[in-house]
Amino acid sequence: MLTLHATAETSVLVDGAQIKAVGPYEELAAAEPGARVRRWPGILTPGLLNPYGPEILEHTYHPDPREADTYGTVPIGGERARAIFRANPAALGASARRGVQRLFAHGTVALAGELRAKPVLEVVQRSGLVFAGRPDRLPGPVSLSPKPLVLLPGLAVGGPARFAVFDVEDRAELVRRGASTCVATVIGGRLVYRGR
Repeated sequence: MLTLHATAETSVLVDGAQIKAVGPYEELAAAEPGARVRRWPGILTPGLLNPYGPEILEHTYHPDPREADTYGTVPIGGERARAIFRANPAALGASARRGVQRLFAHGTVALAGELRAKPVLEVVQRSGLVFAGRPDRLPGPVSLSPKPLVLLPGLAVGGPARFAVFDVEDRAELVRRGASTCVATVIGGRLVYRGR
């Protein structure tokens, strides 16, 4: 099924897991009038690379909402996270699934860093996130919205349907406001995150 993801600036026509066309909405809609249309505010980008894969997915515990009374709702790092994983090794995979959802909510489509825990690797592979090289120097503290933001290379016809949409006017505003402005993330042609 064809899906047309449209913003005021750029639109992408997706056929399965690949990009069929990139261009203005009017042109793509006229070429494929039967395509399902998803309209988004803001700008459509190739998505972000987060260089902190191991730190976010293996060294941080992402609480289940049902654990809010015990752990709160924000990610837990450091010794407290290690203690949770030691007490319940199965928590690592479940935490990684929730961590991946948080990454999607920040427009992340690629990770850097060597993942070593098998349950985390399995979660990431199933999610469709891709791996990229890790910079020699990391930009700053571990974050779902690291600064500076690392955008992936431009979208290409025939390339993978992997991108994110941010509710901002332009890239300068995205840099200023950060990745929490994400309203949609698409990986492998699937909408894996949709903001409310």
